[in-house]
Amino acid sequence: MTFVLVRHKVQDFAKWKPIYDDHAAKRKSGGSKGARLFRNADNPNEVILLFEWDQLDHARQFLQSEDLRKAMEKAGVADKPNVYFLEEGQSSQA
Repeated sequence: MTFVLVRHKVQDFAKWKPIYDDHAAKRKSGGSKGARLFRNADNPNEVILLFEWDQLDHARQFLQSEDLRKAMEKAGVADKPNVYFLEEGQSSQA
């Protein structure tokens, strides 16, 4: 399983969130298996997303798509996202 960690700032979380939600079907058709959404406690317009993806190449294709770029622009993403492609390592307790 592949994970993708994305961090970016948005102009207005209340505007960004519905557009993010509306894009869920396209993420799923691109191979996304779901995501966890986090907000910075000190800056609620800084968003961190942890996606689970079916395959690394599907994740890369989706994140480079013109459709995603347009959705991010419409949603008010305010900076260049930091994107990390991750593979699960060993789990540990606490």
